[in-house]
Amino acid sequence: MTSPLPSLAPHALLLFLLQVSVLLLIALALGRVAVRFKLPALVGELLTGVIIGPSLLGAWSPGFLRWLFPADANQLHLVDAVGQVGVLLLVGVTGAQLDAGMIRRRGLTGLRVSLSGLLLPLALGIAAGFLVPAALLTGRTDRWVFALFLGVAMCVTAIPVIAKTLADMGLLHRDIGQLTLAAGSFDDAIGWFLLSVVAAAATTGVHAGSVVLSVVYLLGFLAAALLIGRPLVRWVMRLAARSAEGGVRVTVAVILVLLGAAATQSMGMEALFGAFVAGILIGQTRERPGELDARPGRPLWTDLAPLRTVVLSVLAPIFLATAGLRVDLTALADPKVLLAGIALLLLAIAGKFVGAYAGARASRLSHWEGIALGAGMNSRGVVEVVVATTGLRLGVLSTATYTVVVLIAVVTSVMGPPILRRAMTRVQQSEQERDREQALSGTPA
Repeated sequence: MTSPLPSLAPHALLLFLLQVSVLLLIALALGRVAVRFKLPALVGELLTGVIIGPSLLGAWSPGFLRWLFPADANQLHLVDAVGQVGVLLLVGVTGAQLDAGMIRRRGLTGLRVSLSGLLLPLALGIAAGFLVPAALLTGRTDRWVFALFLGVAMCVTAIPVIAKTLADMGLLHRDIGQLTLAAGSFDDAIGWFLLSVVAAAATTGVHAGSVVLSVVYLLGFLAAALLIGRPLVRWVMRLAARSAEGGVRVTVAVILVLLGAAATQSMGMEALFGAFVAGILIGQTRERPGELDARPGRPLWTDLAPLRTVVLSVLAPIFLATAGLRVDLTALADPKVLLAGIALLLLAIAGKFVGAYAGARASRLSHWEGIALGAGMNSRGVVEVVVATTGLRLGVLSTATYTVVVLIAVVTSVMGPPILRRAMTRVQQSEQERDREQALSGTPA
């Protein structure tokens, strides 16, 4: 007879409940403060971990920090597991909200802006990876892997932050808003692809065979997702949509996202890429004509509003707060680390901004439209934090480098909205944009 599974110790459960409660409470408070100052809530949620982590609370009251967050891997893994589920669902929800029709309509211009805004910071990040001082390396990873990873961290963008910023500023109906989302969507997809390749190289070593095998796995996964996953997800989601209970659709969507993550994880790639692809497949599923009581062709991801609320309001803040716990600002006391961090921040901003601006100008957009695109694409947000956390988990990034990358995410997310707002005051609204605004608001023309 098999023995029953061991239960969680009472004290471990108590600490877990207190940890989640404290993280959520402070993240909610600081997130509201950030929004009040017209900053992304992400800034306040990240500061949660910084405040109660080694940077502040750890320096003022190390005893209390050790009691609330003891140096016990099993205890920390409980909160990490919740945060990991949260970030997988966040990436899945983001993929589900990709507007494939918009990407097709703005495809060529969006692709041009995306590639120029991706390749330049990628190249600068890789070059910087070979030049940074050894104090930023872990000593356990080949510098090639570190350089590639830094390049990926430099080139990513953040669709969740961009979409929320554009919505808050009333710019979703503008051509620049639509184009920023299209280019950012390309960047997100390529970014997760590159992250999977680099993560595989970090775990198996940098040699031609492992990289080629990783690319083969990725292409095989994408082919399977298109040929098998797409019709399967469509069938499952439509089957779930027949239920009168909305919870069934949410549960099925969560299962699909987690299975997609498990598929890529089992191949030695990043689970995030599988979650993102699964989200895209969910987002492309529409109901059949005559199903339910809505208009024909309604996208089924609109039923997932309750899931999005829980992910953005509960699970994502827990992930961001735990990410902030690993930030150690005392690492910046080392002059070499501080100077390298400032240089990397400037490279990240310049690479993304100049790249997106050049792509916009090459597409015959105006000077101010190019600046607006550069400001929007420069926002790294939660995606940069996810990349940094992945690098720390794989041992590619040291605590000092992780701190620098997270600070890049915060600074670029803060500086984007004011520049975008100023640039868009110089771009005249077209008649087509006014019609789109009326359609989005439901106001009759």
